[in-house]
Amino acid sequence: MTAVHHVRCGSLLAPHSPLVVCHCLLLEDGGRLALVDAGIGVADARDPEGRVGPRAIAMAGFRFDEADTAVRRVEERGFTAADVTDVVLTHGDADHAGGLADFPRARVHLAAEEHAAITGGNPRYRPPLFAHGPDWRPYPTSGRKWFGLEARPVALGFAAEVLLIPLFGHTPGHCGVAVRQGDGWLLHAGDAYYLRVELATDAHPVSRLAAQLADDDARRKASLEELRRLHRDHAGEVELFGYHDAGELPGMSGV
Repeated sequence: MTAVHHVRCGSLLAPHSPLVVCHCLLLEDGGRLALVDAGIGVADARDPEGRVGPRAIAMAGFRFDEADTAVRRVEERGFTAADVTDVVLTHGDADHAGGLADFPRARVHLAAEEHAAITGGNPRYRPPLFAHGPDWRPYPTSGRKWFGLEARPVALGFAAEVLLIPLFGHTPGHCGVAVRQGDGWLLHAGDAYYLRVELATDAHPVSRLAAQLADDDARRKASLEELRRLHRDHAGEVELFGYHDAGELPGMSGV
């Protein structure tokens, strides 16, 4: 059986905004671990401006604390970085990918479109975050469907099925990550929304921020509408949560 742990792997406090978290998942299966997103990393905490950059730090309000990283959360549970064999990445922004360097042997699973953007010189992405040479495992378009959405099965070899669900727009290859749990599913929506209120309305200041930070705002809005549909029509089958809303992190892990 695959156990799923909700872990806080970073925090951000942007000007005029509430505290938000970096809500990662730690999947545990037969002594092996996989992360869904890698949060802010140890190297980021030690060299913030060199790795993340002063503009992003100021805009997003990065808070750097080695204790508030994925590798320290893993160690708190009695494991080591080497036990994390895989990372499933929603996208390559610094608050999601900074921790990759703490797991240099891990396979990094992501959409082929996001891999192309990261490795193709797109200025959105910070090269120092990937200088360690990640073991990329990009996934191309699939014919598989999941509640009406494209699904790309992730080759983890875990008991629970894991799928990349394209929710493009925030970045060129942004994906949610679905994890089978018994008769239902968890869907980690990444940054397809920032705060849960977006599932109900566009009339919130965070919607303007989401539009400003989107690679393609029309696609972002289309992805958000799909999440609203899932939330409305399949709430009993899919437990949906995003990356940043502190209210969606059970017990505010690691506070």
